[in-house]
Amino acid sequence: MNDSQRVSILSEALPYIQSFSGRKIVIKYGGSVMEKENLKEAFFRDVALLSTVGVCPVVIHGGGPEINNWLTKLKISPKFENGLRITDQKTMDIVEMVLMGRVNKQIVSGINSTGSLAVGISGLDGNLIQSRELGDGSHGLVGEVTKINPELLDPLITKGYIPVISSIGSTQDGISHNINADFVAGEIAAAINAEKLILLTDTPGILAERNNKNSLIKQINLKEAREFIDKNIVNEGMLPKTECCIRALAQGVKAAHIIDGRIEHSLLLEIFTNAGKGTMIIA
Repeated sequence: MNDSQRVSILSEALPYIQSFSGRKIVIKYGGSVMEKENLKEAFFRDVALLSTVGVCPVVIHGGGPEINNWLTKLKISPKFENGLRITDQKTMDIVEMVLMGRVNKQIVSGINSTGSLAVGISGLDGNLIQSRELGDGSHGLVGEVTKINPELLDPLITKGYIPVISSIGSTQDGISHNINADFVAGEIAAAINAEKLILLTDTPGILAERNNKNSLIKQINLKEAREFIDKNIVNEGMLPKTECCIRALAQGVKAAHIIDGRIEHSLLLEIFTNAGKGTMIIA
């Protein structure tokens, strides 16, 4: 890259930096980006850069592969049904240990190593994420969000800290639930009046033709997103992610993005360039 290209990139980013300064952006961190060292380091730097230029990032994470690793070490067989982890009490104990302890603190440490200041919390802290059993309870301690209490986050964000939140919630009487991190990110984005919700995934975004990465849909609105679901263009693993985005937009979030976390710096490319690096759904 020559000097003129560098200047062109910075010039292109400037209006976006000015537009999003002081705005909250909720980022769901998951998939391959959590497992590969180069992607992890790029993500930590991207989050730090966002904070440095005045954007207010909030990171939500799961940790499925790490949970599976520890279940295997402890000779507990991971069980899934319809894409959801069957979570009995023994499994829930491991989920809490891995997400709240190991994974959360690794992310916090990674962001802090860049010079920014991250704070790790879970949905249990300050009753941030209240939950109930999902559906008929056949998946055990898998939950869904009933309420977000954003008061815990406001002072952290105001002081310039980056909240890093593990996707565990609890009932009023203290029963913990394992919750899909995409939906937690969507609900938190709505609760804090975020400018954007960004889901880092292992796919390019929404494709018009399945398995054809050249058919990436760059931008759609709420009505079109719902039509894509009805027409089965959006299906399988992309279905809950798109539904999560639709729900967040319906609650006031201005834009939701499904982007490819397997590409280094895709987060910055999506936010600060004209071309972007995934699918943007707008209200």
